Amino acid sequence: MTHLEALAKAEQYQSKMAKIAKKSYWKPQYHISAPANWINDPNGFCYFNGEYHVFYQYHPYSSQWGPMHWGHVASKDLVNWKTKPIALAPTDEYDRDGCFSGSAIEKDNTLYLFYTGHVVLDKENDKDDAQLQTQCVAISEDGINFKKLENNPIINIDSFPEGLNILKEHFRDPKVWKYNDMYYKVVGAQTTEKTGQALIYKSKDLLNWEFVNVMAMSTEEENLGFMWECPNFAEIDNHEVLILSPQGVEPEGNKFLNLHQSGYFLGKMDYNTGVFERENNFEILDYGFDFYAPQIMQDEKNNRCLMIGWLAMWESEMPEQEEGWAGMMSIPRVLEVKNNKVYSLPIPELKKLRKNNVNYDVNLVQNCILEGINGDCYELNTVFDLTKANGFNLKLRVSENEETVISYDKNSKIFKLNRDKSGKGVTGEREVKVNLQDEKISLQIFSDYSSLEIFINGGEYVISSRIYPTQEATGIVFKPMGEIKAKIDFYEI
Repeated sequence: MTHLEALAKAEQYQSKMAKIAKKSYWKPQYHISAPANWINDPNGFCYFNGEYHVFYQYHPYSSQWGPMHWGHVASKDLVNWKTKPIALAPTDEYDRDGCFSGSAIEKDNTLYLFYTGHVVLDKENDKDDAQLQTQCVAISEDGINFKKLENNPIINIDSFPEGLNILKEHFRDPKVWKYNDMYYKVVGAQTTEKTGQALIYKSKDLLNWEFVNVMAMSTEEENLGFMWECPNFAEIDNHEVLILSPQGVEPEGNKFLNLHQSGYFLGKMDYNTGVFERENNFEILDYGFDFYAPQIMQDEKNNRCLMIGWLAMWESEMPEQEEGWAGMMSIPRVLEVKNNKVYSLPIPELKKLRKNNVNYDVNLVQNCILEGINGDCYELNTVFDLTKANGFNLKLRVSENEETVISYDKNSKIFKLNRDKSGKGVTGEREVKVNLQDEKISLQIFSDYSSLEIFINGGEYVISSRIYPTQEATGIVFKPMGEIKAKIDFYEI
């Protein structure tokens, strides 16, 4: 089957299944999701031909993970996304078992997609040590129709210099950027001791690549996992940042509780040696249950760095699979560096979704429901002054038997999200230590039917989670522990 035939077949099946998936109550209104079936990592986040583009890992034939294609959406404003034709399908010898994650970049009015070709070498025993991963490229002049290069793969495991500590079976997720007159590509990899590392290559033309160095790596003594997936190099407010998704980081108390993590190092990139010098410990980008494999883009048009992630996690329950779809993206986030910490804020463009504003400037002294503040698809902004309070509980998506509870304890400084009663399939708790600012804590909360994204103190911390309540769960209940002076701004979306 040719690539064009495989794409047409996938489109036809997607169209058929979309009629089922769109009936699902949990399908998001303003987040990116596929018309039907499974998605995971965001790929190819870029700006081309007057539009922002996001591609994603996609299995068009099932709501379960399977041979990866690249789905595609585009938007002029990062808010209203339109589904585009499926961009890549696994049809060639070098990518027959999946077009794995990667990135995109424009050169000479042509869009280049860089991805990992995945091949399972032993179909009877599909184990990690029986696979071949190589780096491939597809190009497009219109940003819609992509043609794989005839000389793929453009980087294979023979590119590794002798004597370097690189395990050949894990070599994936290329992220490309330009610095001066040279293009660079970072690829996730693994050492022979089963620790994570990132490799860097350079090219003058995006087609011929030269190995430069091991850009960064972990040691067996560090708790940084066994494999670094989806590496990104970012420039944020004149800081250089290496963003990673390490697999296998061990829990440390109530930190690193998810199966895999996504976070960052601040540091300095030496382009002469190809080495990124880390300057801080690994920090988490999102403390919730569901955020993985983020991808950044340098939004040069607006002089900012944007990030989008997969709003799920590999071990997460996905009740929506029974309704013909699985997975969604986070809202796009603007990254900033303050006090040597990466902050994540919702893009300001989301304000255009706001409808029917209700606001209160009120003293909360007892449990209360405020008129006009309820729903399942909304933005809720609060500033709580806790000078005379020990904390609060804020219950979201409340029905007779359901609630998703966020809380703050002033003495311990612990902010929690609890979803033990958040609906079908999900339970558990996540937390982060948050310092008040002049006795105040601010929250910006986005709800979209089956998701919550909570931005704390101007994006200093974020907690994101999927939830699966019923349509009746629209209540919002404020429960102060003491007297809280509250400013509340609510918008339907």
